[in-house]
Amino acid sequence: MKILITGGLGFIGSALVRKLIDSTNYEILNIDNCTYAAMPESLQGREYESRYEFQKIDISNYEAINNCIIKFKPNKIFHLAAESHVDRSIDNPDAFINTNILGTYNILQSLKLNNDILPENFIFIHVSTDEVFGTLSMEDKPFNEKSPYQPNSPYSASKASSDLLVRAWNETYKIKVVITNCSNNYGPWQNPEKLIPKIIFNALGNKPIPIYGNGQNIRDWLHVNDHIDALLAASDSQEIFNRYTIGANQEISNIDLTKMICGYLDEKLPKKESYFKQVSFVEDRLGHDLRYAIDSSYISKTLGFNAEYELKIGIEETIDWYLDNQEWVKDKVKL
Repeated sequence: MKILITGGLGFIGSALVRKLIDSTNYEILNIDNCTYAAMPESLQGREYESRYEFQKIDISNYEAINNCIIKFKPNKIFHLAAESHVDRSIDNPDAFINTNILGTYNILQSLKLNNDILPENFIFIHVSTDEVFGTLSMEDKPFNEKSPYQPNSPYSASKASSDLLVRAWNETYKIKVVITNCSNNYGPWQNPEKLIPKIIFNALGNKPIPIYGNGQNIRDWLHVNDHIDALLAASDSQEIFNRYTIGANQEISNIDLTKMICGYLDEKLPKKESYFKQVSFVEDRLGHDLRYAIDSSYISKTLGFNAEYELKIGIEETIDWYLDNQEWVKDKVKL
């Protein structure tokens, strides 16, 4: 089995690489453009594995990605390469259009043109986000596989566009695909600019902990290891097209999540005042979606996937990991 992973130095991609190296005998090709979000250190100790190879490739370069696919002839492609930070998309959407839309198009075109040389039962797993569905009210039912697309940020619009390209190439050219839309991920090795590590390290650095608006925005948090298990299960789909919404059914407001993190830090590293005193409410993000929630009943019924990490335990384990790896975070913050 030959597995090609795009974006395999990112947070989710590197977790997938680690899982495949540690628990399979598959041949793995990891391609990544090595942007600010790349974390080669997350694969330390595994990069010399004989069945693992890394290539620096920008998927917005068609010739590069096409040559890669022709030479490697993968059985499966897990497509995780993406610009993913909403704030960055608001400030500079260009990179999101180039990577998330053009990059995905380039891969699909290569698959279309090289379909005759790919292995039988080849499958393309397109990893996307619940943000393509827009926002939920407090009363709305969670998103599922039939939810309409209503993206509200340049990031989510770029991912929605890539989802639709994948769907169209499947329908028109009969490329076997799976589209997954997951809720917010967390866990070790996440970039420090993301919400959970930012709360942790601003708290430890005695800096203000910025919370958008009134902190009542709600997210459904999914541990990255659970997400990887779901992706691997989805990749065994026998249908020409399938899609799965992946979540953990663990909704929590940003302010309550912050309380949870600060409460654990109060226990681990107590100081005179609670870390929660450092919370600073800031002007809300443009187009900030109120609530995300995922109905994972389809993937549960069809593939038997259910998230295993309970949020409080997962958060505490994540905090412990960051406490043990503070130098890495400091280096990332300097970049």
